[in-house]
Amino acid sequence: MFSKEEAALLRKEFWTSFGKSFPRKWLLYNTKVKGLSFKFVAERKIALVCFDIETPDEIANLLYYDQLLSLKTLLENELSEVIFDSSFELDNSKQIHRIYVPFEGKFSVYNKNTWRDCYEFFVETMTTFELFYYEYEDIIKNI
Repeated sequence: MFSKEEAALLRKEFWTSFGKSFPRKWLLYNTKVKGLSFKFVAERKIALVCFDIETPDEIANLLYYDQLLSLKTLLENELSEVIFDSSFELDNSKQIHRIYVPFEGKFSVYNKNTWRDCYEFFVETMTTFELFYYEYEDIIKNI
């Protein structure tokens, strides 16, 4: 087992290595809509690529989520593993709307031998998510 410090260093190394291995500017928080963001998640044994809806206005959250639900079949054509979760609970107990794709392979942020496959998953999945967003951006933002 790792100490807290060792675990923190490994997590930092994971993200630093990802950035150096795949240097590119990702869309992430630059959706031009406050509260709509893409995220990479790598935790102890799970990795996800997410599109989170967490605007300060719950009505807006529902409307954005409904817009994305209307595009669900189109997104599933691009990312068949995509999951729509209308009440995802974050670690801080906050409920958000999350659309995400989980990494199905073996992964641990603490096992460097699993990082490369996860990085490739991140790049492929986020690129597909971003292209989808750019293609349907006007529809998604039209609430």
